Amino acid sequence: MGSWNFADIWEIAADELGDTPCLIHGDTRRSWREFDERADSLAHYLIDAGLERQQAVAQYLYNGNEYLESMYAAFKAALVPVNTNYRYTADELLYLWDNADAGAVVFHGVFAKTIEAIRDRLPKVRVWLFVDDGSGPCPPWARDYETVASQACERLVPRWGRSGDDLNFLYTGGTTGMPKGVMWRQDDLAVTLTASLGNPLDDSGSAGDLRGSFTAPGSRFLPSCPQMHGTGNFPCLSTLCGGGSIVTLTGRHFDPEELLNTIEREQVNTLAIVGDAFAKPILRALDSEPGRWNLRSLQGMVSSGVMWSQESKERLLEHHPGMMLMDAFSSSEALGMGSSVSAAGAANPTARFEMSPETIVIDDNNQRIEAGSDKVGRIAVGGRQPLGYYKDPEKSARTFLEIEGKRYSCPGDFAMVDADGGIILLGRGSVCINSGGEKIFPEEVEEAMKTHPDVHDAVAVGVPHDTFGESVVGVVEAQPGATLDSADLISHVRQSLAAYKAPRHIVPIDSIGRAANGKVDYKRLKAVASAALGRD
Repeated sequence: MGSWNFADIWEIAADELGDTPCLIHGDTRRSWREFDERADSLAHYLIDAGLERQQAVAQYLYNGNEYLESMYAAFKAALVPVNTNYRYTADELLYLWDNADAGAVVFHGVFAKTIEAIRDRLPKVRVWLFVDDGSGPCPPWARDYETVASQACERLVPRWGRSGDDLNFLYTGGTTGMPKGVMWRQDDLAVTLTASLGNPLDDSGSAGDLRGSFTAPGSRFLPSCPQMHGTGNFPCLSTLCGGGSIVTLTGRHFDPEELLNTIEREQVNTLAIVGDAFAKPILRALDSEPGRWNLRSLQGMVSSGVMWSQESKERLLEHHPGMMLMDAFSSSEALGMGSSVSAAGAANPTARFEMSPETIVIDDNNQRIEAGSDKVGRIAVGGRQPLGYYKDPEKSARTFLEIEGKRYSCPGDFAMVDADGGIILLGRGSVCINSGGEKIFPEEVEEAMKTHPDVHDAVAVGVPHDTFGESVVGVVEAQPGATLDSADLISHVRQSLAAYKAPRHIVPIDSIGRAANGKVDYKRLKAVASAALGRD
């Protein structure tokens, strides 16, 4: 293996690309030189504040230039970036940052009040960097981000050095309940990401090999989804490794018109979306005003994390036949399981992917399932994969398996392999709910519902939803003599969980019907909920 490190790569790109645009957010544009200098200032500040080698730096941010600047600063200082879901409640944030051993948090000003409620319970956090978003003044316990980033300083060379073994954390809920930090070596992540997105790094190389190669600007990439998720963030890392630039939307809620305007204005080349949750609103805008937007610069769309239907792909290609659509089958802990590439006149079916050379499907005994056998199994992918989950050796042992003498990541996606060797994806486990790209663990929602005084028992299921893939529905058994108030119960759940985890609907039922061992029949209850809501 090599010793690729993102900071080393990007420093060379900055030296050679200089005033070439790197980060574009509305009217705020940063050149590669500015990106590098601002990250150096931030990195010096973090080290001077006492952060130790490989301590975590959390990005509690909406999309914007500060997201990648603070990640670059962490990489420069050999610290560990930590994505933070900005939809989390105070208690969820407390768990995440404590679990990650965060030493610094970079946050948009709008989140100051949420942080205030938990700050005294996070003694490991030495630095709070406030990003001014016009929502209020910098609190006295934080430091203004812009003041720090704009300080002139020398390029940082941390006293403990940098290497390909330096980590990047990607926290994911998935089917694991509370969030888990997926530990990626930078060398593994850089090689895997650049290979999957068409600008591969040499498997055994290092940043020095790239000196002299950044002779012209690379592609322009726009993550329309949040960078707090891998679907939005990981392609940014790969794009920067190719000397490209990142364009982000200024709106904090997805607006297809803003997206299409930005693609045209900034001549965006590639775009990340999250399946039909994004594709359908884009299509509605294109259908309502055909010919309004010139999208000739757009070479491709990449989606991951949720179903992307064949119908949506076909209709997008009608509006712009010259682009490629890549449906990437990956997860935080298993990149490159498969892909589906569609072009004009050849849109691939929903949920069918071509397996990568490193991917297999295994049965309950961890034996390989042969193509065309009609057997259902779990997908496992070999090659460069994470080290495991941070501070969770048991979960790591269950996910990262040795099969046929080789290490595989097996995060729990179920599939069949057709006769041609393609994956027919069936879903993550049997109960995980995927709504708009957010993976929601049912037991967490159920426990929140069951704390309501009128609830005797409850189960959370996902039912089909036209836009989000699935929506969360609570199937609830009331306390004897109680009458359920759906709106009140949903509001109750939102007090302890992020809003996207709360049920959109409540379906009353006489009895949950638990078995003697306490387990429930999720398939039956999902059918009950779907029928009650007319979603069969």
